[in-house]
Amino acid sequence: MSTPQLAIASAFNKDSSASEVIAGVDLTGKLAVVTGGYSGLGLETARALAAAGASVLVPARRPEHALTELAALADLPGKIEVDALDLGDLASVKVFAQRFLDGGKSIDILINNAAIMACPETRLAQDWEAQFATNHLGHFAMTLLLYPALAANGGARVVSLSSTGHKLSPIRWDDLMFTKDDYNKWIAYGQAKTANSLFAVELDARGRSDNVRAFAVHPGGIMTPLQRHLPKEEMIAMGWIDEAGTVNAIFKNTEQGAATTVWAATAPDLEGHGGVYCEDCNIANSTEVGSDTARYQGVDAHAVDAEEARKLWALSELLTGVSAA
Repeated sequence: MSTPQLAIASAFNKDSSASEVIAGVDLTGKLAVVTGGYSGLGLETARALAAAGASVLVPARRPEHALTELAALADLPGKIEVDALDLGDLASVKVFAQRFLDGGKSIDILINNAAIMACPETRLAQDWEAQFATNHLGHFAMTLLLYPALAANGGARVVSLSSTGHKLSPIRWDDLMFTKDDYNKWIAYGQAKTANSLFAVELDARGRSDNVRAFAVHPGGIMTPLQRHLPKEEMIAMGWIDEAGTVNAIFKNTEQGAATTVWAATAPDLEGHGGVYCEDCNIANSTEVGSDTARYQGVDAHAVDAEEARKLWALSELLTGVSAA
């Protein structure tokens, strides 16, 4: 059955770290796939999973760079490997997925972490807007292609990285790729983060019978390479940093930022749950509309709407040419 969008009695909170939430969890013999797992939150996620004994596969657009970044984790109990994948290139996604399936391994944890944020207008080969294509469509196609490996060994957890950015925009059904309206980098980002959440809703509904459970996660505000497209002046204006470059105290550090992802991927408390948006190491409550916290806490209705999720799934199948088996 579907899980209510209501907080549960989690032992953790917004200040918890990835190492704290995974303490006591043994992932020996488990395989985790973490896109973007060589930088920022992805790196901390890979670190926590490997420290708990998991083998971790990190698909990366620049494998050599990823190997360099991950070298410091070589002594952890779990082995970390890198493979080539460009989420903005469907051909690359298909080759990666087939290569993985040919290896005959099952996946216990899939974390769709890689993302771009508020980038200048960029068009990919199909004339797709880059944020929607990379953050959602690439992960959508990859996950569906890898589904046999997710269902193979008694099921898996899939974690889709969303954010409070979802509050900036629902799915723009009449102008998905900004071919009519002028491009707005934040609206484009918001739509992509809504898509990430809706994907978890529908994937969980479809995968439940195979014990493939999906969760969307807001990691919190964290300074990582995700901000690389933002000029300092813009971050000052938004209150993220001050003139000296000091980060606002409300931001989490990277290990705290990775905590909700790791919690959603491994927490025993979430057995039998799925299809929900999580924040601060808990299932998020619905947004309290009109409140002072509405912009930064809770999940907006449009990001967890089952009908919107089904509609997005159908459109994503049409755009990518990849369908569920």
